[in-house]
Amino acid sequence: MKTSYEKFVIDNKGERVGVILTMEDYQKILEELEELESIRAYDEAKASREKAIPFERAVKEIEEGATNN
Repeated sequence: MKTSYEKFVIDNKGERVGVILTMEDYQKILEELEELESIRAYDEAKASREKAIPFERAVKEIEEGATNN
């Protein structure tokens, strides 16, 4: 079992203003957030009741939009 210890950054008043994470914990949090974002996007798309488009087309549209910005 992994044991983790919380490490905080405190200001001059002793208030917690930040947290220090290991790179492993940070990467895990980022991966979890990405997965949550995908789940939310899926739920939003499903709830919209719009006509579905093929995955390849969606990726192409996203990539084209990224190059146009």
